[in-house]
Amino acid sequence: MAPEPPPTPVTTARVTVIDAEPVPLAEAERWLAAAGPEEAEQALRQVARAVRAHRLASGDPSVRDPALSQALVVRAGYGAGDQVAEGRWRAARELPPARAERRRRVAGLRPQERLAALLGGHEHTLVCEELTLRARHDLDTGHVREAALQLHTALHAALEELQPAAKTSSDVQRRLAELSEQQPAVAALADAALAGTLPPDAGEALAVTLQRLEAALRARVASTF
Repeated sequence: MAPEPPPTPVTTARVTVIDAEPVPLAEAERWLAAAGPEEAEQALRQVARAVRAHRLASGDPSVRDPALSQALVVRAGYGAGDQVAEGRWRAARELPPARAERRRRVAGLRPQERLAALLGGHEHTLVCEELTLRARHDLDTGHVREAALQLHTALHAALEELQPAAKTSSDVQRRLAELSEQQPAVAALADAALAGTLPPDAGEALAVTLQRLEAALRARVASTF
């Protein structure tokens, strides 16, 4: 029997985000010792900004935003200008994985069980689910105007699509009532986003409603299994 062909090499890329502001060595050492997931996410926002600019400039909607979960390894370090420009360090260390609360949010959706149900045709997706994920991504990456518009659409869809689940689940029914009360405020924020006049606390207000919408979707999934 002929041997199997060798595996195709996987293309990987390395991205380095450099703070151009020089600092004393002692301060750099303290920063490195305290660096954690927050520093990784801060750097990721800069990478995502560049990717987003490339997507818009190229007009290619298939260009995806990066995520820390896609990284093989994430490191923080410091060095002289010539060192870091060439991807080398004087000192560096690997950073821990993403924050636990995000993992808990995903785990609450019971992804493995639901994936099997979706692939087997025993469950169906809702439009509001995809829209909610887009709103979450926009809010987490600091695109508050886009998040306001996405959440407005997601909430409008959810108030319709969750009605069947509300008839059989008191938890979904209660959460749907809470979301209905939030609809006028979210609509006002969406209008402000279009006008470019979002208030400074818009992100916090959107986060509250988005968390409630995510909880309602989790409640629907829980009532299904």
